[in-house]
Amino acid sequence: MCEIFVKADPALYASRARSIRLHGAVTSIRLENLYWDVLHEIATRDGMSANQLITKLYDELVEYRGAIDNFTSFLRVCCLRYLSLIADGSISGDKNLPLAGIFPLANASTQMAGANLKA
Repeated sequence: MCEIFVKADPALYASRARSIRLHGAVTSIRLENLYWDVLHEIATRDGMSANQLITKLYDELVEYRGAIDNFTSFLRVCCLRYLSLIADGSISGDKNLPLAGIFPLANASTQMAGANLKA
């Protein structure tokens, strides 16, 4: 069973740090290469760079939640959520289709998942 995980290319789980400027402050974010790849894919779908996407996610998270405890973990969850929503068909896997505007469908999936967790 573990063979599909053990035989993954080590480059995928090697981590690298990137410097990001968030509202004039330079910060460093360290993620595994696979997460950087997924963030780049998400950003490209909406015509952004990964840095622009990260800034947008940061701004929207601050607006929605206020304080941010662990932004790097949040980015990892975003990547997993994106892949999960594609896997269950909630969003299209077509990388040429933008993600902007799909919120109602993705939100419905979130509400259903939350309901399943409470059950």
